[in-house]
Amino acid sequence: MSRHVAIVTDSTAYLPARTMERHGITAVPLTVVLGDRALEEGTEISTRALAQALQKRRPVTTSRPAPAVFEEAYRKVAESGATGIVSLHLSAELSGTYDAAVVAARQAPVPVRVVDTGMIAMALGFCALSAAQTAESGGTVDEAVTAAEKRAAGTSAYFYVDTLDYLRRGGRIGAAQALLGSALAVKPLLQLADGRIEPLEKVRTASKAIARLEEIAAERAGSARVDVAVHHLAAPDRASALADRLRARVPGLADLHVSEVGAVIGAHTGPGLLGVVVSPQ
Repeated sequence: MSRHVAIVTDSTAYLPARTMERHGITAVPLTVVLGDRALEEGTEISTRALAQALQKRRPVTTSRPAPAVFEEAYRKVAESGATGIVSLHLSAELSGTYDAAVVAARQAPVPVRVVDTGMIAMALGFCALSAAQTAESGGTVDEAVTAAEKRAAGTSAYFYVDTLDYLRRGGRIGAAQALLGSALAVKPLLQLADGRIEPLEKVRTASKAIARLEEIAAERAGSARVDVAVHHLAAPDRASALADRLRARVPGLADLHVSEVGAVIGAHTGPGLLGVVVSPQ
């Protein structure tokens, strides 16, 4: 068995499967509860099924993994030869996933550092990727954690949603409550700030909001060497067009990922979501 530092994250990182396999990253699934059925994100519920359920206003909730699920993941990577584990997760302001991982880490057969990245989606994915690359080059647990935290500190995430209703229902909008009074008259732009989803701007139409999202992302990228991710839910054409425009506008673009979010984030944002993650290398 090879001796190494292993990287564990959760299913909301939305890393491509090939990337996870190449870098040996393990993702622990969160759960989506659709009606009376608890389904694992990524394997037991598709984004299409989620979007259809939301459009029909069926009850959809999400839940963190049980500590036992993390314990099993930690055991498996330890058996593969890991001498230490870095476990990187979505913002503790948005989910109890970090807390479950902390509980499980106490029972792990090797040392585990659990990190609240304060991120979601590929903002989390880029952190996990940086940690994995550091570990692959012989880095220690501490060095992998430092790489992830540095990546998180420089990463920005911006979102357009057709309606705040799904975020309101899930209790995930925090200070964005201030937008609710005029939600019917505007298309909100949101950002991830201090691990929370916060209001950024209010724009009058969807087309203007998406154009503004593009402008904000391009300004944030500047001329630095950056990775960018464009996320969507049930809006592939919008996402593809936005990605093409960013490809032309960001001179320091390294990698550009375009992907549909999974069921956990989709349940709280609703169909029509567009998100852009800008992450300096």
